[in-house]
Amino acid sequence: MRKIKYKKGRKVKPTILEYTGIHKQVKSEMQLFVYDTDDLTEYAEFEVSQMQYCLETLKVNWLNIHGLNDIELIKSLGEYFNIDQFTLGDILNTTKRTKLDEYHDVLFFNIKSLLPIENTDNIGVEQISFLLKDGVLVSFQEKRSDFFTHIRERIRTHSGIVRDKKADYLLYLLLDAIIENFYITIENEEDRVEELINLSKSSTKPQVLEQIEHHRDNFNFLKRSIIPLRDSLYSIKSIKDDNVFNAIEHENYSFFSRLHQKCLELLEQIEYDLISLDSASNFYFSSQNQKLNEVMKTLTVVSVFFMPLTFIVGVYGMNFDNMPELHWKYGYFYILGFMFILLIGMIVYFKKRKWY
Repeated sequence: MRKIKYKKGRKVKPTILEYTGIHKQVKSEMQLFVYDTDDLTEYAEFEVSQMQYCLETLKVNWLNIHGLNDIELIKSLGEYFNIDQFTLGDILNTTKRTKLDEYHDVLFFNIKSLLPIENTDNIGVEQISFLLKDGVLVSFQEKRSDFFTHIRERIRTHSGIVRDKKADYLLYLLLDAIIENFYITIENEEDRVEELINLSKSSTKPQVLEQIEHHRDNFNFLKRSIIPLRDSLYSIKSIKDDNVFNAIEHENYSFFSRLHQKCLELLEQIEYDLISLDSASNFYFSSQNQKLNEVMKTLTVVSVFFMPLTFIVGVYGMNFDNMPELHWKYGYFYILGFMFILLIGMIVYFKKRKWY
Protein backbone atom coordinates (compact mmCIF):
# COMPACT_ATOMS: atom_id res chain seq x y z
CA MET A 1 0.00 0.00 0.00
CA ARG A 2 1.44 3.37 -1.02
CA LYS A 3 0.83 5.79 1.82
CA ILE A 4 0.31 9.49 1.20
CA LYS A 5 3.31 11.46 2.39
CA TYR A 6 1.81 14.82 3.20
CA LYS A 7 5.15 16.34 4.25
CA LYS A 8 6.55 15.65 0.82
CA GLY A 9 3.46 17.18 -0.73
CA ARG A 10 3.92 20.44 1.19
CA LYS A 11 7.43 20.84 -0.21
CA VAL A 12 6.06 21.13 -3.75
CA LYS A 13 5.93 24.81 -4.62
CA PRO A 14 2.66 25.94 -6.22
CA THR A 15 4.53 27.95 -8.88
CA ILE A 16 6.57 24.92 -10.02
CA LEU A 17 4.84 22.01 -11.73
CA GLU A 18 6.26 18.69 -10.56
CA TYR A 19 4.85 15.19 -10.88
CA THR A 20 5.16 13.48 -7.49
CA GLY A 21 3.80 10.04 -8.42
CA ILE A 22 5.67 6.77 -8.86
CA HIS A 23 4.80 6.07 -12.54
CA LYS A 24 7.50 8.37 -13.88
CA GLN A 25 8.53 6.06 -16.73
CA VAL A 26 5.04 5.95 -18.25
CA LYS A 27 4.84 7.70 -21.60
CA SER A 28 2.11 10.32 -21.75
CA GLU A 29 -0.62 9.52 -24.27
CA MET A 30 -3.94 11.16 -25.14
CA GLN A 31 -7.19 9.71 -26.40
CA LEU A 32 -10.21 11.73 -27.54
CA PHE A 33 -13.86 10.75 -27.91
CA VAL A 34 -16.19 13.19 -29.66
CA TYR A 35 -19.77 12.02 -29.73
CA ASP A 36 -23.44 12.77 -29.59
CA THR A 37 -26.54 10.64 -30.09
CA ASP A 38 -25.96 10.09 -33.81
CA ASP A 39 -22.22 10.30 -34.29
CA LEU A 40 -18.94 9.15 -32.72
CA THR A 41 -15.38 10.04 -33.61
CA GLU A 42 -12.46 8.44 -31.77
CA TYR A 43 -8.86 9.64 -31.88
CA ALA A 44 -6.53 6.99 -30.48
CA GLU A 45 -3.28 8.99 -30.67
CA PHE A 46 -4.24 12.58 -30.08
CA GLU A 47 -1.98 15.64 -30.05
CA VAL A 48 -2.50 19.06 -28.48
CA SER A 49 -2.00 20.66 -31.90
CA GLN A 50 -5.19 18.91 -33.10
CA MET A 51 -7.29 20.40 -30.33
CA GLN A 52 -8.80 23.34 -32.19
CA TYR A 53 -9.71 21.16 -35.16
CA CYS A 54 -11.17 18.13 -33.40
CA LEU A 55 -13.13 19.51 -30.47
CA GLU A 56 -16.77 20.21 -31.32
CA THR A 57 -18.75 22.54 -29.08
CA LEU A 58 -22.13 20.95 -29.86
CA LYS A 59 -20.95 17.46 -28.91
CA VAL A 60 -19.49 15.77 -25.86
CA ASN A 61 -15.68 15.79 -25.87
CA TRP A 62 -13.85 13.35 -23.61
CA LEU A 63 -10.10 13.80 -23.55
CA ASN A 64 -8.28 11.11 -21.56
CA ILE A 65 -4.58 11.46 -20.65
CA HIS A 66 -2.50 8.46 -19.58
CA GLY A 67 0.76 9.39 -17.86
CA LEU A 68 1.48 12.65 -16.01
CA ASN A 69 5.26 12.85 -16.27
CA ASP A 70 5.17 15.04 -19.41
CA ILE A 71 5.01 18.45 -17.72
CA GLU A 72 5.03 20.37 -21.01
CA LEU A 73 1.95 18.49 -22.18
CA ILE A 74 0.11 19.37 -18.96
CA LYS A 75 1.14 23.01 -19.37
CA SER A 76 -0.14 23.03 -22.95
CA LEU A 77 -3.50 21.67 -21.87
CA GLY A 78 -3.64 24.25 -19.08
CA GLU A 79 -3.00 27.08 -21.55
CA TYR A 80 -5.58 25.79 -24.02
CA PHE A 81 -8.35 25.37 -21.43
CA ASN A 82 -7.23 28.42 -19.42
CA ILE A 83 -6.58 26.42 -16.26
CA ASP A 84 -4.71 28.16 -13.45
CA GLN A 85 -1.33 27.01 -12.15
CA PHE A 86 -2.66 25.82 -8.80
CA THR A 87 -5.09 23.39 -10.43
CA LEU A 88 -2.38 22.01 -12.70
CA GLY A 89 -0.21 21.55 -9.61
CA ASP A 90 -2.99 19.58 -7.90
CA ILE A 91 -3.24 17.31 -10.96
CA LEU A 92 0.48 16.51 -10.80
CA ASN A 93 0.80 16.35 -7.01
CA THR A 94 -0.43 12.87 -6.10
CA THR A 95 -0.01 13.51 -2.36
CA LYS A 96 -3.10 15.73 -2.29
CA ARG A 97 -6.28 14.43 -0.73
CA THR A 98 -9.50 14.06 -2.71
CA LYS A 99 -11.01 17.47 -3.40
CA LEU A 100 -13.60 19.31 -5.45
CA ASP A 101 -13.09 22.86 -6.69
CA GLU A 102 -15.68 24.94 -8.49
CA TYR A 103 -14.61 27.93 -10.53
CA HIS A 104 -16.73 30.16 -12.72
CA ASP A 105 -16.70 27.81 -15.70
CA VAL A 106 -14.62 24.85 -14.53
CA LEU A 107 -15.34 21.94 -12.21
CA PHE A 108 -12.18 20.24 -10.94
CA PHE A 109 -12.37 16.83 -9.28
CA ASN A 110 -9.39 15.04 -7.77
CA ILE A 111 -9.88 11.47 -6.55
CA LYS A 112 -7.87 8.45 -5.39
CA SER A 113 -8.60 5.11 -7.07
CA LEU A 114 -7.76 2.07 -4.93
CA LEU A 115 -7.43 -1.56 -5.96
CA PRO A 116 -5.86 -4.59 -4.23
CA ILE A 117 -2.41 -5.61 -5.48
CA GLU A 118 -2.43 -9.22 -6.66
CA ASN A 119 -0.77 -11.86 -4.47
CA THR A 120 -0.23 -9.35 -1.64
CA ASP A 121 -2.16 -7.84 1.25
CA ASN A 122 -1.41 -4.31 0.03
CA ILE A 123 -3.57 -1.73 -1.73
CA GLY A 124 -2.51 0.05 -4.91
CA VAL A 125 -3.25 3.77 -5.23
CA GLU A 126 -3.67 5.87 -8.36
CA GLN A 127 -4.71 9.50 -8.53
CA ILE A 128 -7.24 10.47 -11.19
CA SER A 129 -8.27 14.06 -11.89
CA PHE A 130 -11.14 15.49 -13.91
CA LEU A 131 -11.76 18.88 -15.51
CA LEU A 132 -15.26 19.67 -16.72
CA LYS A 133 -15.58 22.80 -18.86
CA ASP A 134 -17.84 23.86 -21.73
CA GLY A 135 -18.90 20.35 -22.71
CA VAL A 136 -15.35 19.04 -22.49
CA LEU A 137 -14.34 16.47 -19.90
CA VAL A 138 -10.61 15.97 -19.41
CA SER A 139 -9.46 13.01 -17.30
CA PHE A 140 -5.88 12.61 -16.07
CA GLN A 141 -4.61 9.12 -15.13
CA GLU A 142 -1.16 8.26 -13.81
CA LYS A 143 -0.96 5.20 -16.05
CA ARG A 144 -2.99 3.22 -18.56
CA SER A 145 -5.54 1.04 -16.80
CA ASP A 146 -8.86 -0.64 -17.47
CA PHE A 147 -10.97 1.41 -15.06
CA PHE A 148 -13.04 2.94 -17.87
CA THR A 149 -12.92 0.19 -20.51
CA HIS A 150 -16.61 -0.67 -20.10
CA ILE A 151 -17.55 3.00 -20.43
CA ARG A 152 -15.63 3.31 -23.70
CA GLU A 153 -17.46 0.24 -24.99
CA ARG A 154 -20.80 1.72 -24.01
CA ILE A 155 -19.93 4.85 -25.97
CA ARG A 156 -18.78 2.86 -29.00
CA THR A 157 -21.81 0.57 -29.03
CA HIS A 158 -24.32 3.28 -28.04
CA SER A 159 -25.33 1.17 -25.04
CA GLY A 160 -27.48 2.85 -22.40
CA ILE A 161 -28.04 6.60 -22.31
CA VAL A 162 -24.45 7.81 -22.22
CA ARG A 163 -24.56 9.02 -25.85
CA ASP A 164 -27.81 10.87 -25.15
CA LYS A 165 -26.38 12.77 -22.16
CA LYS A 166 -23.88 15.57 -21.76
CA ALA A 167 -20.35 15.56 -20.33
CA ASP A 168 -21.60 15.82 -16.74
CA TYR A 169 -23.26 12.40 -17.04
CA LEU A 170 -20.00 11.00 -18.38
CA LEU A 171 -18.25 12.41 -15.31
CA TYR A 172 -20.80 10.59 -13.15
CA LEU A 173 -20.06 7.30 -14.94
CA LEU A 174 -16.31 7.71 -14.50
CA LEU A 175 -16.67 8.51 -10.79
CA ASP A 176 -19.03 5.56 -10.39
CA ALA A 177 -16.42 3.26 -11.98
CA ILE A 178 -13.80 4.49 -9.50
CA ILE A 179 -16.16 3.97 -6.56
CA GLU A 180 -16.76 0.42 -7.79
CA ASN A 181 -13.03 -0.12 -7.28
CA PHE A 182 -13.58 0.70 -3.61
CA TYR A 183 -16.19 -2.05 -3.44
CA ILE A 184 -13.75 -4.51 -5.03
CA THR A 185 -11.02 -3.50 -2.59
CA ILE A 186 -13.25 -3.78 0.46
CA GLU A 187 -14.59 -7.15 -0.68
CA ASN A 188 -11.03 -8.42 -1.10
CA GLU A 189 -10.11 -7.13 2.37
CA GLU A 190 -13.21 -8.75 3.87
CA ASP A 191 -12.21 -12.13 2.42
CA ARG A 192 -8.78 -11.80 4.04
CA VAL A 193 -10.35 -10.67 7.33
CA GLU A 194 -12.67 -13.68 7.37
CA GLU A 195 -9.63 -15.94 6.96
CA LEU A 196 -7.89 -14.09 9.79
CA ILE A 197 -10.88 -14.45 12.12
CA ASN A 198 -10.92 -18.21 11.53
CA LEU A 199 -7.14 -18.35 11.95
CA SER A 200 -7.25 -16.39 15.22
CA LYS A 201 -9.53 -19.09 16.66
CA SER A 202 -7.05 -21.87 15.96
CA SER A 203 -3.64 -20.22 16.18
CA THR A 204 -1.89 -18.03 18.73
CA LYS A 205 1.14 -17.24 16.57
CA PRO A 206 2.29 -13.58 16.66
CA GLN A 207 2.01 -13.42 12.86
CA VAL A 208 -1.78 -13.56 13.20
CA LEU A 209 -1.82 -10.34 15.21
CA GLU A 210 0.57 -8.70 12.73
CA GLN A 211 -1.79 -9.54 9.86
CA ILE A 212 -4.78 -8.23 11.81
CA GLU A 213 -3.01 -4.90 12.40
CA HIS A 214 -1.95 -4.72 8.75
CA HIS A 215 -5.52 -5.11 7.53
CA ARG A 216 -6.69 -2.62 10.14
CA ASP A 217 -4.27 -0.12 8.56
CA ASN A 218 -5.72 -0.97 5.13
CA PHE A 219 -9.27 -0.28 6.28
CA ASN A 220 -8.23 2.99 7.93
CA PHE A 221 -6.51 3.98 4.70
CA LEU A 222 -9.70 3.19 2.77
CA LYS A 223 -11.65 5.27 5.26
CA ARG A 224 -9.27 8.21 4.86
CA SER A 225 -9.72 7.98 1.09
CA ILE A 226 -13.52 7.77 1.08
CA ILE A 227 -14.31 10.49 3.63
CA PRO A 228 -13.04 13.40 1.48
CA LEU A 229 -14.78 11.86 -1.53
CA ARG A 230 -18.03 11.76 0.42
CA ASP A 231 -17.58 15.40 1.42
CA SER A 232 -16.77 16.42 -2.16
CA LEU A 233 -19.87 14.70 -3.54
CA TYR A 234 -21.97 16.34 -0.85
CA SER A 235 -20.60 19.75 -1.83
CA ILE A 236 -22.03 19.25 -5.34
CA LYS A 237 -25.41 19.79 -3.68
CA SER A 238 -24.32 23.31 -2.75
CA ILE A 239 -23.37 23.89 -6.39
CA LYS A 240 -26.90 22.88 -7.32
CA ASP A 241 -28.40 25.24 -4.75
CA ASP A 242 -26.22 28.16 -5.94
CA ASN A 243 -27.66 27.99 -9.49
CA VAL A 244 -24.44 29.56 -10.77
CA PHE A 245 -22.46 26.65 -12.19
CA ASN A 246 -24.20 25.36 -15.35
CA ALA A 247 -21.84 22.57 -16.43
CA ILE A 248 -24.01 20.03 -14.56
CA GLU A 249 -27.57 19.76 -15.78
CA HIS A 250 -30.22 20.08 -13.10
CA GLU A 251 -31.72 16.62 -13.68
CA ASN A 252 -28.27 14.97 -13.37
CA TYR A 253 -27.58 16.10 -9.81
CA SER A 254 -29.51 13.05 -8.60
CA PHE A 255 -26.83 10.80 -10.11
CA PHE A 256 -24.15 12.45 -7.97
CA SER A 257 -26.43 12.05 -4.95
CA ARG A 258 -26.35 8.31 -5.62
CA LEU A 259 -22.56 8.40 -5.54
CA HIS A 260 -22.71 10.20 -2.21
CA GLN A 261 -25.02 7.49 -0.90
CA LYS A 262 -22.57 4.83 -2.08
CA CYS A 263 -19.80 6.52 -0.12
CA LEU A 264 -21.95 6.40 3.01
CA GLU A 265 -22.55 2.68 2.45
CA LEU A 266 -18.83 2.09 2.01
CA LEU A 267 -17.99 3.92 5.22
CA GLU A 268 -20.62 1.96 7.14
CA GLN A 269 -19.19 -1.29 5.79
CA ILE A 270 -15.67 -0.26 6.76
CA GLU A 271 -16.83 0.54 10.30
CA TYR A 272 -18.39 -2.92 10.52
CA ASP A 273 -15.17 -4.53 9.23
CA LEU A 274 -13.07 -2.60 11.75
CA ILE A 275 -15.33 -3.90 14.52
CA SER A 276 -14.80 -7.44 13.15
CA LEU A 277 -11.04 -6.90 13.30
CA ASP A 278 -11.37 -5.67 16.88
CA SER A 279 -13.26 -8.86 17.68
CA ALA A 280 -10.50 -10.92 16.05
CA SER A 281 -7.87 -9.05 18.09
CA ASN A 282 -9.83 -9.55 21.31
CA PHE A 283 -10.29 -13.23 20.55
CA TYR A 284 -6.57 -13.56 19.84
CA PHE A 285 -5.63 -11.95 23.16
CA SER A 286 -8.27 -14.00 24.98
CA SER A 287 -6.80 -17.15 23.48
CA GLN A 288 -3.34 -16.06 24.55
CA ASN A 289 -4.56 -15.36 28.09
CA GLN A 290 -6.44 -18.65 28.20
CA LYS A 291 -3.33 -20.52 27.09
CA LEU A 292 -1.26 -18.69 29.71
CA ASN A 293 -3.85 -19.50 32.38
CA GLU A 294 -3.76 -23.17 31.46
CA VAL A 295 0.02 -23.20 31.72
CA MET A 296 -0.07 -21.42 35.08
CA LYS A 297 -2.77 -23.78 36.30
CA THR A 298 -0.68 -26.82 35.33
CA LEU A 299 2.43 -25.41 37.00
CA THR A 300 0.44 -24.58 40.14
CA VAL A 301 -1.03 -28.07 40.39
CA VAL A 302 2.39 -29.66 39.95
CA SER A 303 3.85 -27.34 42.60
CA VAL A 304 1.08 -28.25 45.06
CA PHE A 305 1.73 -31.95 44.45
CA PHE A 306 5.37 -31.58 45.41
CA MET A 307 4.95 -29.16 48.32
CA PRO A 308 4.14 -31.86 51.00
CA LEU A 309 6.74 -34.18 49.51
CA THR A 310 9.34 -31.45 49.72
CA PHE A 311 8.29 -30.74 53.31
CA ILE A 312 8.78 -34.42 54.32
CA VAL A 313 12.15 -34.57 52.59
CA GLY A 314 13.15 -31.36 54.35
CA VAL A 315 12.15 -32.69 57.78
CA TYR A 316 14.15 -35.89 57.45
CA GLY A 317 17.01 -34.00 55.92
CA MET A 318 17.72 -32.30 59.28
CA ASN A 319 20.79 -33.57 61.13
CA PHE A 320 19.41 -33.98 64.69
CA ASP A 321 20.61 -36.89 66.83
CA ASN A 322 17.30 -37.46 68.59
CA MET A 323 15.31 -38.62 65.48
CA PRO A 324 14.36 -42.28 66.12
CA GLU A 325 13.03 -42.81 62.56
CA LEU A 326 16.52 -42.42 61.20
CA HIS A 327 17.52 -45.63 62.98
CA TRP A 328 14.58 -47.76 61.80
CA LYS A 329 15.66 -50.67 59.66
CA TYR A 330 12.90 -50.07 57.08
CA GLY A 331 12.36 -46.34 57.77
CA TYR A 332 13.41 -45.30 54.26
CA PHE A 333 10.85 -47.58 52.65
CA TYR A 334 8.11 -46.50 55.06
CA ILE A 335 8.64 -42.83 54.29
CA LEU A 336 8.94 -43.46 50.56
CA GLY A 337 5.69 -45.45 50.56
CA PHE A 338 3.94 -42.78 52.60
CA MET A 339 5.06 -40.11 50.14
CA PHE A 340 3.75 -42.19 47.23
CA ILE A 341 0.37 -42.78 48.90
CA LEU A 342 0.12 -39.06 49.76
CA LEU A 343 0.81 -38.10 46.13
CA ILE A 344 -1.80 -40.51 44.77
CA GLY A 345 -4.34 -39.27 47.32
CA MET A 346 -3.79 -35.66 46.29
CA ILE A 347 -4.16 -36.51 42.61
CA VAL A 348 -7.46 -38.32 43.26
CA TYR A 349 -8.73 -35.48 45.45
CA PHE A 350 -7.86 -32.79 42.87
CA LYS A 351 -9.47 -34.86 40.14
CA LYS A 352 -12.74 -35.17 42.06
CA ARG A 353 -12.77 -31.42 42.68
CA LYS A 354 -12.08 -30.83 38.93
CA TRP A 355 -9.14 -28.58 39.67
CA TYR A 356 -7.34 -29.84 36.59
